[in-house]
Amino acid sequence: MTETILSARGVRKTYGRGSSAFEALRGLDLDIREGESLAIVGKSGSGKSTLMHLLALMDQPTAGTILVEGKDTAQLDVKDLNRTRNRTFGFVFQQFFLTPNQTVLDNVILPLKIAGVGSRQRRDRAYSVLEALELTDKAKNKATDLSGGQKQRAVIARALVNSPRVIFADEPTGNLDTATGGLVEDILFELNREQGITLVVVTHDSDLAARCDHRIYISDGRIIDMEGVAA
Repeated sequence: MTETILSARGVRKTYGRGSSAFEALRGLDLDIREGESLAIVGKSGSGKSTLMHLLALMDQPTAGTILVEGKDTAQLDVKDLNRTRNRTFGFVFQQFFLTPNQTVLDNVILPLKIAGVGSRQRRDRAYSVLEALELTDKAKNKATDLSGGQKQRAVIARALVNSPRVIFADEPTGNLDTATGGLVEDILFELNREQGITLVVVTHDSDLAARCDHRIYISDGRIIDMEGVAA
């Protein structure tokens, strides 16, 4: 049986206090198995992005537990938490979050700099992923000079450069036209199928969700339905 790489147990997230408190997640349980693709589906404000941020160790739950390979992440100190996030996860967002006046190469190697990888190895690994995504000829271009599709491919290259086991994609095609968005989707699902990278997609797009192995549907901070998710 495929190993569970990420789990949520009784996860709650509350913003604010007292009468102004807002409960974004209301006790979620979820297992994500290594190598699968999962869509987290819901309308704006449903809690789907909050769940992704907790699973990706970008935020902490108010209550409950997030586990990576069965290990309670609440037991990690800040340094180990950052190291786990940087080594295990890659991120692709609707907003590109590229540094516009830096080159594509500089943007792509950023996670390797954070990880303390040497300059020669950083360059070699960055060019390897740029070649795989057909962006080698854009390596020296400033990010601001790229088209939308090229920017998102650069973001995927940055997500891949640390050889992540999980890619989180939050509305990854939201800023792209239909044809370009389809190409970006194809790249993500190819990485999932051919390299075994676990893919977690946050979306309100039913067509994108349908391409995933499994789907969970969130409303008002609760999972209201699951398709293909092991109980």
